[in-house]
Amino acid sequence: MAEGGNGDDRNWSMWLRLLSHSVRDTAGSASADDTTVLQAVKNLHQLCGKGERNCDLVGRVYPHLVKIFNRCSASSSSQKTSTGLLLLAILQFFLDFGEIVLHDSDPSLHTFFRSCLSRQYADPTVAAATLKFLNQNKAKLMVAHPSLLPQYYPLLLKVVAWGSNKLDKPFMDLLPSLMGVSSFLTLFPALLDLPTLVLALENLQASSGATPGTTSGPSKKSPAPEALFALMDEAYTGSSIADSRGAAETDGHGSAKEETEALFADLLKDENEGLAERHWSFPGMAAALKALMGSNPSERLQHALELAPSLLRIYFTIALRDVNDSLLAALLPIIFQRVDAMLPDPKFTAQAQKVLLEFIMAAFHQSPHLVAVLKKPLMDRIGQPHTSSAKTELALQLCWAVGEHGGGGLAYKTAARELFETLELLLYENLASSRMKGNTKQKTEDTKGPAVSQSRLLCSVVTAIAKLATCHRELSPRALVCLSKVARSQQVLDKSVWRRAHDFIGLMHEPAMCSSILGPPTGYPNRSGSVQWSEGGTKAVASIPFYILGEKGGPPFHDFALSDIIGKAS
Repeated sequence: MAEGGNGDDRNWSMWLRLLSHSVRDTAGSASADDTTVLQAVKNLHQLCGKGERNCDLVGRVYPHLVKIFNRCSASSSSQKTSTGLLLLAILQFFLDFGEIVLHDSDPSLHTFFRSCLSRQYADPTVAAATLKFLNQNKAKLMVAHPSLLPQYYPLLLKVVAWGSNKLDKPFMDLLPSLMGVSSFLTLFPALLDLPTLVLALENLQASSGATPGTTSGPSKKSPAPEALFALMDEAYTGSSIADSRGAAETDGHGSAKEETEALFADLLKDENEGLAERHWSFPGMAAALKALMGSNPSERLQHALELAPSLLRIYFTIALRDVNDSLLAALLPIIFQRVDAMLPDPKFTAQAQKVLLEFIMAAFHQSPHLVAVLKKPLMDRIGQPHTSSAKTELALQLCWAVGEHGGGGLAYKTAARELFETLELLLYENLASSRMKGNTKQKTEDTKGPAVSQSRLLCSVVTAIAKLATCHRELSPRALVCLSKVARSQQVLDKSVWRRAHDFIGLMHEPAMCSSILGPPTGYPNRSGSVQWSEGGTKAVASIPFYILGEKGGPPFHDFALSDIIGKAS
């Protein structure tokens, strides 16, 4: 037999007869030699593509391939590796020569995912061949079948979750093609939950005794349209997404086992059904998953814990480059919710949180007006009880974003005022708690960590208040009152906090200098005396280190001479 089209073109009749014999085989694919048929399909494919397309040969091969494809995909008992490879070879023929015979490849592609890959994703050969096929044809699929890959990304995540690290690179190459309009919002939590998906697959194997892929996971209809509308409502108004099980959990009718099973059921779906329910809002979820992980995670789980942050970086890079501000505004509240809701592995949690916070800052830097658009979710996150280091770090970063971008900019005065009031309240609450702690005079090793975290947060809050007042001068009187109270709290606050407030008070008495130092890099063009730091490459400027100004006593607080800075000439 000729190999891969290396034989004479006259051998096409031999390969065609082999296909015809396979079609007439009434025993079905279970007894047919799929390897031989696969070789025949590959050889005929190459012959059809040589030089000028042989339309006559394509027309003669096509009916046989349609019958073989339908027979193999309809055989529920067949899970042979060779069958999956044969279906992929026939799909390649349909994609390359479908226009000649007027074949619509869309139903065939859906059939492959639902009848073959859903049962064979755990087969390493079929998994590798599928990713190779999708990568080779992703340009064609994105043009002719744009909704296909976004629809089946949960199934493809199973492929990489259960496969070896050899599949990592092909999946990373394919990941941008999975980000469609219908999958953008739902893909983020799916990538973050990749280690949890591995845990679900391992749990399925342990409970059923079957190899993952031999049976479909539990399925239930997801309320996709309602959840999507609720998410958009939260993005712009800050209202919470309703959870149908919330009342049951509150009344004590829910259990960790039930919630874990519901989470696993969502993760084990093969198709994108919209936004999943918020199982992570259940208080005992992290503990339940920790118990399932055990003290010695499997190699497959460890691989997923290392892979997920890399996939998130790719996802966020594409999001910043290609996604519009409306979708970013819908994505950010989901990230706020998931910063401290993920599989409880310390190393994975630290890496994932770093990636999430970096994206949050990059998104606000790219589109500063999102600070005003997401005013309510920001206020909720900044003012929430900081019961974990992740929530404190998120609040710190959001405070920085609010101040850095002036609450959205000069055009968003109402949003800036409401954000300022949230910062003001947070500051006063922390001052009150610090005074209470100061009165007790108890400082132990257990309180040092929270004290450092509180100092970092208060430094960020103080800076945000000063920056907001710099951008929106009508807030300056209230800002000076806040900063004065902090500056007078030397006995109960960390030195870095009250000294920062002390410096900002002095700086705010010099509006031009304040605008130049605390304002944005582009400056305020309509304000006299505002330095345009972005023009520093074309104009001579003398930069005076800010820390030097803080060493001077007062009043006036910044009474200095150039000789104090550059020294006297010898």
